[in-house]
Amino acid sequence: MVVTDQNKFQAIISHAKEYGFVFPSSEIYDGLSAVYDYGPWGSELKKNIRDSWWSEMTRMHDNIVGIDSAIFMHPTTWKASGHVDNFSDPMIDNKDSKKRYRVDHLIEGFADEQAKAGKQEVAEHVVAEMDKLLAANDLAGLKMLIEEYKMPCQVSGTVNWTDVRQFNLMFSTQLGSLAEESDQIYLRPETAQGIFVNFLNVQKTARMKIPFGIAQVGKAFRNEIVARQFIFRMREFEQMEMQFFIRPGSQKEWYAYWKEERMKWHLSLGFPKDMYRFHDHTKLAHYADAAVDIEFQFPIGWKEVEGIHSRTDFDLSSHQQFSGKKLQYFDPEINQNYVPYVIETSIGLDRMFLLTLSHAYAEEKWTKEDGSEDSRTVLRFPAKLAPIKLAVLPLTKKDGLPEIARDIIKDCRQDFYCFYEEKDSIGKRYRRMDALGTPFCVTVDHQTKEDSTVTIRHRDSMQQERVPIASIKELVRASMK
Repeated sequence: MVVTDQNKFQAIISHAKEYGFVFPSSEIYDGLSAVYDYGPWGSELKKNIRDSWWSEMTRMHDNIVGIDSAIFMHPTTWKASGHVDNFSDPMIDNKDSKKRYRVDHLIEGFADEQAKAGKQEVAEHVVAEMDKLLAANDLAGLKMLIEEYKMPCQVSGTVNWTDVRQFNLMFSTQLGSLAEESDQIYLRPETAQGIFVNFLNVQKTARMKIPFGIAQVGKAFRNEIVARQFIFRMREFEQMEMQFFIRPGSQKEWYAYWKEERMKWHLSLGFPKDMYRFHDHTKLAHYADAAVDIEFQFPIGWKEVEGIHSRTDFDLSSHQQFSGKKLQYFDPEINQNYVPYVIETSIGLDRMFLLTLSHAYAEEKWTKEDGSEDSRTVLRFPAKLAPIKLAVLPLTKKDGLPEIARDIIKDCRQDFYCFYEEKDSIGKRYRRMDALGTPFCVTVDHQTKEDSTVTIRHRDSMQQERVPIASIKELVRASMK
């Protein structure tokens, strides 16, 4: 049974906007559906997640290098990859509410409701039938399945459905100065193909020997017909992908290796193991011989964050066929030319951002010693990911305290992000920093002038201690390891 907490999820969305993490795009014009902007602290958090992944992939492995390929690619790229012919979703519209659904989401939602009602056999049957019909591309059969079980629209409650139709998810545009003279190209729906078409360039210039990987972080675009759940499913998003090129026949070992390695990275950030699980694919993509999702327990249920796929030699072989260029590797150890197999790790940066935000968010209440109630909203970010690592707060705006605070920031800012604030009471400033997820607050007071010590407050425990100014930098840096 899927456990969800929609109230918490809505609170996270509101908090993200109020405190400068995520804004609806073009909000002054009433926004743009499923498109979001990252605010001052959201962009810092996103950068820290991106940097952690990039460092893990390209610094911690001797045989992985990075690239940054263009968003625009030759249109034949997407023919070779299968996106032109296969990258579509079957959709259905309710004639009364005008609401559009992805067919698999509609049927899976119905199956979940049946399972909750104790009708497990019905739930399993409709999902099994859906899988068969999707595999056969039987659109009429999918509509019959929906009508047979009277699957209702969530808005109108009716079963007045249109026919099922396929919608291609790629955004198209024109390349050229005049529309009538231009060629149609696509905004890339994934970053992987930029890696595959550069396989030989990277292998030769970086002098890489198989096994080796190519990593990339970049924007991708999908015309999601049913975009939903805040930044979990967007039309413009960012991917962190690594394609690992291997000798054919070794894919099982490397697939198992990368499953373990990728889970290690997630857990190294401080997220609990019991909130993660592997979900093996029973229905594989046309290019894969094995695939698994790393899922996380969000407030909206178990959702995919990262995928590990054994892609065989489909991609390089297909690009070799369509381009007429050999995309092979000569392996001196076995004295043989071959098209390498690929293990892919692909993680959504925006989904990892939402994972981090969701797990960090907490509303706390407690009774103080005098019997009064107190509360706070806190973001318990791992210190290495927190947008602001240290807030420096002079107790007053006079007596030279601001100057000392500024000097502390000057000493620390090259090592990590610092924040200065002098407005409001110290208690209000602490609460604001809790809401931004700042691990440490330093208060500069009059005793600081006498003995060069400050009060440092720990976000998670709210405990305070007196420490020398000279130890602040190392204390914060140690928390980020």
